[in-house]
Amino acid sequence: MDEALKKALDFSNFTSTLNAQKAILKNKCKDDSALYFGGGKFTVTMTLFSFVSSLVLHKIESTILVDDNNTPIQVDNVIEFFDLVKNKYGTATNIYLNDYKKLASKRSIEGLVDE
Repeated sequence: MDEALKKALDFSNFTSTLNAQKAILKNKCKDDSALYFGGGKFTVTMTLFSFVSSLVLHKIESTILVDDNNTPIQVDNVIEFFDLVKNKYGTATNIYLNDYKKLASKRSIEGLVDE
């Protein structure tokens, strides 16, 4: 096989594997962002974080939120719920960042899939 063709094929395989590993990390982050509260399941996103933060800012003490399964969930203490959201978001995104940095430092297909 022509050397240039081999290099192009190797690069293509590496890129495909890298993109697959990035998708796995993204899904893991989403799984790590799951917050179970009051019988409901919430995926902690920037949207939820911002919304609950605005509730705290406007001194709203209790509210009803609709969870991932479209179930209304009573939140009696918005500040406590915000603390849970903040901690879950921080933990999930820190893990995501650390795993992403490890992935970005890999320079071979073997390095991408060996962990």
